[in-house]
Amino acid sequence: MSDRPRLLPLLGHGGGRDPMTCLYRCGNACDHPVPNASANEYLGDVVRAGVTRRGVIAGGAAGALVLGIGAGEAEAAAKRPGEAAPAVAQRPGALSFRPIPPNTLDTVVVPNGYDSAVVIRWGDPILPGAPGLDVRRQTAERQAAQFGYNNDFLGVLPLGRDGTRALLVANHEYTNEELMFPGFTGLDALTVEQVRVTLAAHGMSVVELERAGRTGRWRPVRGRRLPYNKRITTLATPFRFTGPAAGSSWLRTAADPAGTTPIGTLNNCSGGVTPWGTVLSGEENFNQYFVGGDAVPAGLKPRYARYGISTTQRVPDGSRRWDRAQERWDLAKHPNEAHRFGWIVEVDPYEPGARPRKHTAMGRFKHEGANVIVARSGHVVAYMGDDERFDYLYKFVSSRVYKPGNRRHNLTLLESGTLYVAKVTGDSPAAEIDGTGKLPSDGLFDGTGRWIKLVSGDRSFVPGMTAAEVLTFTRLAGDAVGATKMDRPEDVQPSPVTGKIYAAMTNNTNRGVGTYPGVDEANPRTANKHGQIFEITEDRGDHTGSTFRWSLPIVCGDPADPATYFAGYDKAAVSPISCPDNVAFDRAGNLWIATDGNALESNDGLFATPIEGPSRGHLKQFLTVPPGAETCGPFLTADDRSVFVAVQHPGEITGATLDNPASTWPDGDYARPAVVVTWRPDGRPIGT
Repeated sequence: MSDRPRLLPLLGHGGGRDPMTCLYRCGNACDHPVPNASANEYLGDVVRAGVTRRGVIAGGAAGALVLGIGAGEAEAAAKRPGEAAPAVAQRPGALSFRPIPPNTLDTVVVPNGYDSAVVIRWGDPILPGAPGLDVRRQTAERQAAQFGYNNDFLGVLPLGRDGTRALLVANHEYTNEELMFPGFTGLDALTVEQVRVTLAAHGMSVVELERAGRTGRWRPVRGRRLPYNKRITTLATPFRFTGPAAGSSWLRTAADPAGTTPIGTLNNCSGGVTPWGTVLSGEENFNQYFVGGDAVPAGLKPRYARYGISTTQRVPDGSRRWDRAQERWDLAKHPNEAHRFGWIVEVDPYEPGARPRKHTAMGRFKHEGANVIVARSGHVVAYMGDDERFDYLYKFVSSRVYKPGNRRHNLTLLESGTLYVAKVTGDSPAAEIDGTGKLPSDGLFDGTGRWIKLVSGDRSFVPGMTAAEVLTFTRLAGDAVGATKMDRPEDVQPSPVTGKIYAAMTNNTNRGVGTYPGVDEANPRTANKHGQIFEITEDRGDHTGSTFRWSLPIVCGDPADPATYFAGYDKAAVSPISCPDNVAFDRAGNLWIATDGNALESNDGLFATPIEGPSRGHLKQFLTVPPGAETCGPFLTADDRSVFVAVQHPGEITGATLDNPASTWPDGDYARPAVVVTWRPDGRPIGT
């Protein structure tokens, strides 16, 4: 744009997630009744540094997964011709960076001693011959060849053995039409072609990267031959169903009577990288894209409602009206189309022609993502959260065992297995959990839990439901077996060092409010707007077992607030944190936490803390993203010299438009979601 637009005042962001985010991210889920109306027990029912030149850098980033290691798994990725085996040795050293202060700057802020740069942004060309972004000449064809919108999860996988090339895999969760199209006046006013652009902007991207010299900076490879680069779109990309529900009557449509070939992936949130070098992606808030739910068969309405799909309105408020571009989004005409979303997707970035798969054996719900660890038995275990107020934690154990080096075999591991849901119990008297966040007399928020079996292979363990029904309507199966209602379980990841599991419980302002359930030991605060970290220790270290212990090492918020807890560490020395979303690990086992919806009047950011030893709970802020943005990713390269993060929906603030933005990051004209990389100019490892 020729003239620099006027920035809107930064309104709404400081009190938590902005209304624009609520509309586009989840279809205003918090304004609707909680989908889980089951009578299941809640847990309570069962017992500040200065900023210098290197401290404020447009395009900063940080992260924490080891390049080439899926979900922190210490097993090396299966070697392929030209593929580097990842480093797995642990590095010593505490987190030595000086924490940055909370702020509301329209840039990415990183610690002193770090540099940062944009890797790729919305609309950048990724397929050969694709044009760059021209916001006034957008077409679906162009967008399908460009980097998509609102990048969330990032995986960076090695390509070659010299550490100079890699494949970036990014999710594109949703679109902000106000911030995409000039002259925006409303969703109903979009042209059909603009609707098709938004369909093409959803999905995933694979982009070949190269290291800039011997530094920690990375950039896209440019050239005529880019065999690995691809766009996976909601508009047109065919997928393949695997597992017991593939081909079932619930997945069949007029366009796909076999029920095996869904088109596109939708609202992809977080994910993980497997030990065999593929990427897992979670389909999350898919419910908001459909119209016609009022006309579905009466017998289906309770099942739709359990997934947050409106069954009372022809066109729900805020609908994107994708049915104007593709009829399949109208449930009155295609009632099974919604069942074809809400799965874990597996993408093989090393095989450009490989069709992405949706694994029905891992269940259908609002997946934040999935992260795997190889158990001592050799079975692959995936941990998953259902990102909804008062929904459940799950794990999947593969039927077959992982075989190092046998990639063809390992690519089948998620197609068959056993799916479990969690039930947890606190160990303190109910009277000691009073809603203030005060620790019980034993000094810990903790207890025990068990994994309840839902389905194994083709065998259902839920009375009255077939295996295909359990997997297609997994929330209802969890209701039936009495799973514990949790507070927005999001990213769930195993530590590569200890094997303990960490889940981000982002927040729940409904806790103990009105007729909603009161506090319990895992959710110890009334009207909880800051969230907590949930730690699982599988009994006897057996990730395939059925029992575990749990605790809350971090109860988020302002350290000056008595209703916060940082694993017993001196709270005068820790950074304030609110609304944990994604969690990840470096090779030393430090926990990194990305936030979404900071309710402490600061931009969202990335934080790190040791989770073992005397510094456990010493949480420090590593970066912040621009106003309105969410911190996503994160991912750390195998040499610890580069860390990637996705800056999702910058400027997503009510009243903002592309013509009148609330942020002009990263280029100074209008806001564009982007991936950034951070490194140390002195070549030393990130964080230490």
